[in-house]
Amino acid sequence: MLLKPFSLLVSLVLLLVTVLPGEGKETVNPGSKGSFKTMRERMVETQIKARGIKDPRVLSAMLKVERHLFVPRRSQSSAYSDHPLPIGEGQTISQPYIVAFMTELLDLKGTEKVLEIGTGSGYQAAILAELAREVYTIEIVETLGLSAEKLLQALGYRNIRVKVGDGYLGWPEVAPFDAIIVTCAPDHIPRPLMEQLKEGGAMVVPVGGYSQALRKIVKRAGKVESTDVLPVIFVPMTGEGVKKGK
Repeated sequence: MLLKPFSLLVSLVLLLVTVLPGEGKETVNPGSKGSFKTMRERMVETQIKARGIKDPRVLSAMLKVERHLFVPRRSQSSAYSDHPLPIGEGQTISQPYIVAFMTELLDLKGTEKVLEIGTGSGYQAAILAELAREVYTIEIVETLGLSAEKLLQALGYRNIRVKVGDGYLGWPEVAPFDAIIVTCAPDHIPRPLMEQLKEGGAMVVPVGGYSQALRKIVKRAGKVESTDVLPVIFVPMTGEGVKKGK
């Protein structure tokens, strides 16, 4: 979950388009379902497609999942703006673009079993559930994990399982996974997650302390291929596993 808007990094990576006039200042009344739909369509067009996200399945998922349901009521009018939002317990829901970007990196086809580390409010899990066969998601903050599980069940997601626990350790009981996505930053690649990633599988994870890089890691022929994709700023990973460096 991002601490700051990803747009702050534009000048560093020269990757994103200039923020469009009026970005983040919705002109429609968010008081109706129709208005939220309009805001969501505008989000996808101006924040996601315009920045190079091309996978039609990812774009469809971003259009379908109602992001405003995953933020506190007081923040719903800003749910489709180009920045992260607080969700309580010192955590945030990531900027829409970064959710789409990380999801596209996984290149999901619909048959995968995916592990997410850092459930937060459940938004990323819902996006993944539209694209994969099974989603297993772990949240270390109990109140967030239980709240996300309740919301996802109410929305009818039957292919998502939520666990409250230490994400550094993964979910060995249901491993291996075709793909793993991490939405908090460890200072090194957690060995348990690498062990739980299938041969040929991909993991997307921000790594580092003050300076972080989003990495895509692929297992091929018993070897690990790691590529730094772009600089990011995520909340740090916590838990006993990361403290002990298991």
